[in-house]
Amino acid sequence: MSESFHIVCPHCSAVNRIASTRLDERPKCGKCHQALFSAHPVELNSSNFQQHISRNDIPVLVDFWAAWCGPCKMMAPVFKQAAAQLEPRVRLAKVNTETEQAIGAKYGVRSIPTLILFQNGRELVRQAGATSAADIVRWAQTHI
Repeated sequence: MSESFHIVCPHCSAVNRIASTRLDERPKCGKCHQALFSAHPVELNSSNFQQHISRNDIPVLVDFWAAWCGPCKMMAPVFKQAAAQLEPRVRLAKVNTETEQAIGAKYGVRSIPTLILFQNGRELVRQAGATSAADIVRWAQTHI
């Protein structure tokens, strides 16, 4: 019998149970029927943040950023590249600290961009500053 994972849909936030052997088979959400993994970071906000970091059985790597931040803008495409390499074993997500100030404050985000890796709702590790896709992938894989 194979192990199963709870995966939160990036589109409707429904929790799906997926057999571990099916993660690489491009599973779809049972509620909205969209792909559970699309190689794009998920935009998180106050209404879906907690669901994604606490109900996903895979680690969630969150990029805390702001639109006015030059290094954040430079890192956005490489974070997307990292999503393509890390999914479906890691969910990548983004939080705009300008529009979601309470989330940034709750986690003590003092500089941006900041990456925080969560597992089962708990922070595992964080890193501040812009970095390359290869370094994001290596860093995440080291800590999961």
